[in-house]
Order: sequence, then C-alpha cells, then structure tokens
Amino acid sequence: MATDPKTKTVLQLVGVVVTMGALAWASVPFYDWFCRVTGFGGTPNIAEGPAGEILDQTIKVRFDASLERNMPWEFKPMQLEMELRIGEEGMAFYEAYNPTDKPVAGQASYNVAPYSAGGYFSKIECFCFTEQVLQPGERVQMPVVFFVDPDIINDSDAKHTGHITLSYTFYQIDLPNDAQAALTSTTDAQTSLN
Repeated sequence: MATDPKTKTVLQLVGVVVTMGALAWASVPFYDWFCRVTGFGGTPNIAEGPAGEILDQTIKVRFDASLERNMPWEFKPMQLEMELRIGEEGMAFYEAYNPTDKPVAGQASYNVAPYSAGGYFSKIECFCFTEQVLQPGERVQMPVVFFVDPDIINDSDAKHTGHITLSYTFYQIDLPNDAQAALTSTTDAQTSLN
C-alpha cells in the first residue's frame, strides 16, 4: 500500500517535532548532570568530606544571592566574604525569609565564578541539595560547608585565582506532597470551625 506524499511529509514533520521536543526536555537534566560531573560552567563538586590536605596559600570566597523573578522570599548571604586556606573547610550561612501569608517551597540553583574554579570548589553540606519549605513569616539561616580542592594549584587556568564567588538563585517550586497535605488539613480544620 503506497503512502500519499503529503501524508508521508506530515508524518516526517511530526516525527521531527516529537524528536526535537524530547531532546529539549532531556537537555536540562543532561546539562545539569554534565556540569556537576565536570565543574563546567562554574558548577561546584559535591564531596563526602574534607579535602585532607590544607595548604598555606589562601583564597577569598565571596557569597552572592538572588531570586528568580516571581519568588516571593527575601534571600541574602549572612557574610559577604571569607578568607580560607586552600583545602580548609569553611562554613557560611544564607538567610531566607517568607514574608507571605502562605507556605512557599523553593529550590536553589548555584554556580561558581570564575568558571575555571568550579571543578575545585567542593560542597560537603548545602541547603541547595534539597528543596526548602518556609511557612508564613518564617526566617531561617541555612548553612553551606565547603572547601577549595588543593588540586587547584596544579591547574594552569585556575591556579592564580585569588577570589571565588559562590552564587545561589532561589526559584519557587510546587509544595511537596506532605506540605500540601498539611496545608489542606489546616484549611479544612479552619473551615469546619467557621
């Protein structure tokens, strides 16, 4: 049975659109994975524990915070800068505040500048590893524990880095199921009292 040329063209175009859509959908998680594995684009590493070796050479780490356009929180670093020896474990805090009258969930994306230092900036613990839910009027201080890998001094592009900037951007996400269930039960209880 012969296929009409117009039908064949339409089917090919639909196939191209579906393939392009699938590639676009998969590109974000793949790019995120690639950046985490390689440090590309200033994405820091995740470490199990401290570096072990601590050098005499120091490096300054600056802290930056921003919010995506519709994120209603207030978000800022508790310190603007700290100086550490390369390999030394550091701890910094960021503060988030929900000024709204409803719970808001958020997730932080992050990167490091200059990009050449991204592969050497390692986080041991970070609020960015999980989603955060702030209740109405809640203010929290969230830690990040990190170090700069001593191997940075062996990289011709990164060894002369004197400052590293760690940047976070919080964006709003859907409330997790447990937070949504708690909100629904509270709303139902208030409705039955009225």
